[in-house]
Amino acid sequence: MARQVGFIGVGRMGEPMALRLIAAGHELVVFDARPQSLAAVVAKGARAVSSPAEVASAVDTVLLSLPTPPIVREVALGAGGVASGSKVKTVIDLSTTGATAAREIAAALAAKGVTWVDSPVSGGVAGAVAGTLAVMVSGPRALCTELEPMLSVFGKFFFIGERPGMGQTMKLANNLLSATAMAATAEAVVFGVKSGLDPAVMCDVINAGSGRNTASMDKIPRQVITRRFQQGFATGLMYKDVRLCLEEAESLGVPMPVASGVRAIWARANEELGADSDMTAITQLIERGAGVVVKGK
Repeated sequence: MARQVGFIGVGRMGEPMALRLIAAGHELVVFDARPQSLAAVVAKGARAVSSPAEVASAVDTVLLSLPTPPIVREVALGAGGVASGSKVKTVIDLSTTGATAAREIAAALAAKGVTWVDSPVSGGVAGAVAGTLAVMVSGPRALCTELEPMLSVFGKFFFIGERPGMGQTMKLANNLLSATAMAATAEAVVFGVKSGLDPAVMCDVINAGSGRNTASMDKIPRQVITRRFQQGFATGLMYKDVRLCLEEAESLGVPMPVASGVRAIWARANEELGADSDMTAITQLIERGAGVVVKGK
């Protein structure tokens, strides 16, 4: 059933998700801190307003797609934020916010009669465009069931649990594996290239064997060997996700020595390549140390 909803944050991931909602017949009231980002969704019929509070005064359900936990917190609870809206009853967070922040924001909103639903997504910009994201949802079961048809517009719906933050924990576990696969596969392929192997043949062999992973199947062949480096997910965001995962693990008393090493290399990539660089550019960091370039023959 089509509904009127709010959408805050129409950047790399938010724009294609918002456009999929519009294509499915939903009416959108939208806001982004960068007015130029609103053009594509407004052109498809969305109504732009001037603040998160205005979004939350126009609709009862607001979706967030934002880059960092502090921004999510500010948009939800800050001056002129969603919590100031007069109509909002449900906030759905599509961002990667982390369980601790999610629980804190959920409690603050609950005091105002607003329900928080985790709904982080995985699959990148391509998945957002195609509607093939993994959608990890946690919140009151009945409400999540009610929201499932709308959230399934983004991809495959997974109900993770009822407690705030459970969807966020699932997302951080997933992104830790994604970050590990990218860094480790880049190291393996650079090692092979330095030894004289063809990186394309390496990927073919890896993908036919037990080392197969998302980086060997997609990111290395399509973004690194071609030298495009346009996967669509920033180095700074991947570093943020790995860092958040380690912080959550440490708070739970879960030792993660492998993840600690992964965090260190993504911290280096973030510092040396820049937060806005594409996540696949981490290969360039390893190439520099080895003195080789991974490219097609």
